Amino acid sequence: MDNARRESALNARMAAMSIGKEDKIAHSASSSSANGTWAALQQRKAEYKPFQPKPLKMATMAETGRVPLTSRQPTSNRTAEAPSKSSSTPFDLGKYDGGLERDENKGRRDGAAGGREDTLAMDSSMDGLAHQPTRQWSLSQFEIGRPLGKGKFGRVYLARTRMTNPKLGNQGYIVALKCVYKKELVEHRVDLQLRREIEIQMNLRHPHVLRMFGYFHDQGRIFMMLEFAGRGELFKILSKLPDRRFDEETAAKYIAQIADALMYLHSKHIIHRDIKPENLLVGIRGEVKIADFGWSVHAPSNRRATLCGTLDYLPPEMVEGKPHGGAVDLWALGVLTYEFLEGVPPFEEMSGASMTYKRIAAVDVRMPAHFSDEAKDLVRSLLKYNPSERLPLHRVLKHPWIMRYDPGAYARACKFMGKNIS
Repeated sequence: MDNARRESALNARMAAMSIGKEDKIAHSASSSSANGTWAALQQRKAEYKPFQPKPLKMATMAETGRVPLTSRQPTSNRTAEAPSKSSSTPFDLGKYDGGLERDENKGRRDGAAGGREDTLAMDSSMDGLAHQPTRQWSLSQFEIGRPLGKGKFGRVYLARTRMTNPKLGNQGYIVALKCVYKKELVEHRVDLQLRREIEIQMNLRHPHVLRMFGYFHDQGRIFMMLEFAGRGELFKILSKLPDRRFDEETAAKYIAQIADALMYLHSKHIIHRDIKPENLLVGIRGEVKIADFGWSVHAPSNRRATLCGTLDYLPPEMVEGKPHGGAVDLWALGVLTYEFLEGVPPFEEMSGASMTYKRIAAVDVRMPAHFSDEAKDLVRSLLKYNPSERLPLHRVLKHPWIMRYDPGAYARACKFMGKNIS
């Protein structure tokens, strides 16, 4: 397709989607408001200070003497973390804010689930599921602590499983307990999307992928037991820096961990499709974890046509309405690398979404002068118009920029996968 035909097709696609009214697709909020305008960014800039993670003020998490929440332990060579269990000093859950009761008073649990009660009767202890059954859970088995987050369909709380045998000193396991409301899922037609998200995440075992330990439901609600990432959202960490960017060493180590996780996901024919700072969490040891599998898909054929994700991270094939595959995650990794180093995505435009779309389709990348030559090369190698030309993940881990700051990244990935990757 020549440039004139490509621009004509792009304009038609933007008109069909009413681009300009929204900067993000589906459930995502405006990227420009999330990341801030260029002018606001300049006002925040100050003398550059490299990112230095601060230790959390919390009791040490013991790693021994656990009784698994699931009926079987993971079998991977590199074992995924089990839920955190308190040491002799009780873990401070913080103060519960009464949010679940307020939601109930507002009627969020009331009303039929659109005739989909059976579909939303989700319980990880049932037989015949696509994953190993867990023990049976209910809300009464948890102590609820401080809120960790709030979304369109529910809330997330820090929680601890209650003692099962006080004589043994069992203080329970620390988890992030996510609650969503059935009626609202059905009203917004995302109930089947949630089921797919749960089915995917329950089968994942990787140190850089957020673990889901189980799920259960009651009248009007579904609860998910997630791994607690002690340092929170990577986006918030990034936003607190003077110029919203990491030094190259920190950025390279995070990108290596994300590439490692994506390689694992792709080996299971899973495309994430929404890699961005808001969907990355940081664990207690400073390790990054991919979360939010709401747009993920299990696609053995590796070809999809659904337009989804976040505006600034959409690849050209999505912008132009073409089928896409796992290479969308490679493009997103390139955008993420750029944002880690510059503080804003490479295609962000204050003039609006339509200009962002055009820059994406043209792969109009403007490299900042402070990027090292190796960092520039990695970004350019990932942000290719043709999906087949984007740098494969195993080569990302062996790229000179990654090797300079994390020389063991490729070997760790191969050890986890149980084979050399090429």
